[in-house]
Amino acid sequence: MSTLGYSVSDSATMLRRNLRHNLRYPVALIVSLGVPILLLLLFVGVFGGALGVGAVPRGGHYIDFVMPGILLITVGYGASSTAMAVNRDATEGIISRFRTMPISRTAVLTGHVAGAMIRTLATGVLVVGVALLMGFRSSAGLLDWLAVAGLFALVALALTWLAVAVGLAARTAEGTSGFTLLVQLLPFISSAFVPTGSMSGAVRWFAQNEPFTPIIDALRRLLTGAPIGHSAVVACAWSVGLALIGYLWARALFKRDLRL
Repeated sequence: MSTLGYSVSDSATMLRRNLRHNLRYPVALIVSLGVPILLLLLFVGVFGGALGVGAVPRGGHYIDFVMPGILLITVGYGASSTAMAVNRDATEGIISRFRTMPISRTAVLTGHVAGAMIRTLATGVLVVGVALLMGFRSSAGLLDWLAVAGLFALVALALTWLAVAVGLAARTAEGTSGFTLLVQLLPFISSAFVPTGSMSGAVRWFAQNEPFTPIIDALRRLLTGAPIGHSAVVACAWSVGLALIGYLWARALFKRDLRL
């Protein structure tokens, strides 16, 4: 078997390990699914009447406006769970043991990323299903839905690699809380729930220039069938850049002794 073949085989083994952990300890999956659904119920059922004024055109529905932000929050909570899982493996010495075994050095990280991607994509599908039951309707065509799935997967990949790097860098599980707060807070200071034009000066500038806003805008345009404009290019650029940063950071951290 070639080196690539061994690497793929080892990565598949690590993936099975992570999937088994998700099945045995489904708390991360439940949180990743439950929180976005609770936020959907909260913002649509409780705040939708007030926040929807000015956010959606006459005859529109607030759930259609807010759905892209909920999808991004789904990715954020999935990434938070990944950061804690990687940190647990690193601080408990499991990764150090794997590094002494005759397996591909990248397989451990790849297994975490692949497992997190499967969990996040499955959670995203379930969240969309719940939103449809609550009245969410999209005028997107098949190609638009494929583009939504592709962008969602790209964002999930970017935040997952960042989560892996944070998990390796943190000395304790509590050390990942800064990343968790960041990915969970930034969607609220974006175009997720209200248009950025309705915000005050400094907050409006930040919301218009932070990475989550173009991603949300691109998803919203795709889901509503509106012209995509330049938001997709900006969203993909942010996602690819963050993925590259996370990947290189994680690879650099993995080379050092995690016990130090």
